Amino acid sequence: MRKETNAKKLADQLFPIKASSDEESELLNIPPDQRRLHTETYDFSVATIHEYLKKKYIYIPKFQRMYVWNRVQASRLIESLVIQCPIPVIYLNQESDERLSVIDGNQRLQSLQLFLEDGFALNGLKAYPELEDTLYSELDSRIQRHILNRTLRCIVILKDTHPRIKFDVFERLNTGAVQLNPQEIRHGIYHGALIDTIDNLSDNITWKEVSGYANDKRMKGSVLILRFFALNEDLDRYQKPLSAFLNDYCDKNQFIQKDRQRELESLFMQTISGVKQLLGQYAFRTFDEQGSPNKNINAALFDAQMVGISRLNGDLPVLSIEGMREKLIQLYSEEDFKESITSGTSTTKLVKYRIARFYTFLESLGR
Repeated sequence: MRKETNAKKLADQLFPIKASSDEESELLNIPPDQRRLHTETYDFSVATIHEYLKKKYIYIPKFQRMYVWNRVQASRLIESLVIQCPIPVIYLNQESDERLSVIDGNQRLQSLQLFLEDGFALNGLKAYPELEDTLYSELDSRIQRHILNRTLRCIVILKDTHPRIKFDVFERLNTGAVQLNPQEIRHGIYHGALIDTIDNLSDNITWKEVSGYANDKRMKGSVLILRFFALNEDLDRYQKPLSAFLNDYCDKNQFIQKDRQRELESLFMQTISGVKQLLGQYAFRTFDEQGSPNKNINAALFDAQMVGISRLNGDLPVLSIEGMREKLIQLYSEEDFKESITSGTSTTKLVKYRIARFYTFLESLGR
């Protein structure tokens, strides 16, 4: 028995069994018959891919458009086509309008398009140095046809795949030079009227001033705006994990109508204006030991302040910003509230608590 115990301890050290993550547990909540990934495989010729890219039948989503390959890397891809070296699979996502967005393969597809449109001359070749410094239009027509006739395997994730499964696949295939964060992936999967609304609001001057996200290339501000909409509307239905909650909200509201867009825009603008008036430079930030606001936003505090202030419907407490600062420091010193914005912040209990507590805090200030 002791021998078995020691062996198990050693095995646990060498090959630890990881507990299921929240995201994995969330996937198990999907009915078994909806957990399957629905795909189709196509072998598109380079000529077909180029044509589809020009006509936007295949397109590179906004969040994927950063092109980082240098000319040598791009040239090696073209050389691989010439010598018939296998090219890694391209992964595409079938959109509701039947177009195909790129999940994985952005650099390869952009390199192909650039070369076929004389965007660069070949450079750094190893197998065929004779083609060095040559544009596509300068190649012998036989080599041109050879490149155009080569096929690339493309796996298309079909639109009837469950959104949460699709999101999981996006994360697994996230192999680009710049790793996508969850909001950037959401931007690709759930692109529609809701995402457009959030994009527009993330460019708002008041929002940039209050949040500090003046140049938000990685959508850090966008995910906060999404959090506000989702928690403000569906707080009673909130369940951990937060990421799945936001995905569900995006799925449900992906193609909202114009009047709903205007309603969300009005709600956000009234709320962020109230935040600026009431909290000023202290919005969304905790304080250091000297009582100065920290530079970075506390996302949990953002939830509490935005949803709490939105529920006042513009009826704000009459208090100076410096007077509010003193009140905030007192609130943040409460053990329960402090825990709710610093530890395990996405748990269902703490999310609901901190929002409710901040709202009662605002009510206690009088209006």
